[in-house]
Amino acid sequence: MIFIDIDGVLIPLRARPAEADRRWNGRAGDGPDRYGNPLLNRLDPDDGRRLLALQGELVWASTWMADANDIVAPLIGLPALPVLDWSDGDEEPSRGVHWKTAPLARCAAGRPFVWLDDEITDADRRWVAAHHAQPALLHRVDPHLGLTNIDLVAVRQWLDYRDDADRPTAHGSAADKAARP
Repeated sequence: MIFIDIDGVLIPLRARPAEADRRWNGRAGDGPDRYGNPLLNRLDPDDGRRLLALQGELVWASTWMADANDIVAPLIGLPALPVLDWSDGDEEPSRGVHWKTAPLARCAAGRPFVWLDDEITDADRRWVAAHHAQPALLHRVDPHLGLTNIDLVAVRQWLDYRDDADRPTAHGSAADKAARP
């Protein structure tokens, strides 16, 4: 599973360089769009293609909720994705742990996952390591830059490593080897 935040990840805090603006066929700057959101022009229309190229189930992990599919997904060429339901957010997170961390781990339901967010801290990494039995990559995206090729390379490398570790060999899978005495 690959959990994706929007604000600070797909919509950076700073305007993108002019090159990205040109991809919008003349729509540039931070003026309001048809949705009334002045920051949607900061989306990179190539992000959808780049995210779809990752080997994993994409899931929105954003307060945009259904608007992620209604507004953001079509602008970057993504199909409708599952949306993480934050309704069980009554539980108070541990000190320093992001309020999204526990719901993400519950949604992953014991599966490996990647989380792309601009507010991830070491406290979140420690919490996941202590409460989630499977590997997880909590990757912090620089909110001023938004998702970059460097971020995606880090995710692809982690996913490739995971695939290599799970790939069976002539002597059985890595899990089989780990289970042997």
